[in-house]
Amino acid sequence: MADWAPVVIGVVLFVLLQPGLLFQLPGHNRQLEFGSMKTNGKAIAIHTLIFFAIYAILLLALHVHIYTG
Repeated sequence: MADWAPVVIGVVLFVLLQPGLLFQLPGHNRQLEFGSMKTNGKAIAIHTLIFFAIYAILLLALHVHIYTG
């Protein structure tokens, strides 16, 4: 049986945490922008840290598993 949790969680978080898609922290004009579809280096760094933190919490602390059979 393969554990699909790392793949599924990684893909979902990657899509949801793309800078500029749903939100961007920090934005170009404001601290938080929604749906701007633009990005910058600071936003990429912040979104990478948020992605890593949520990913690590879900996989390492909460032990989320998705098995196929």
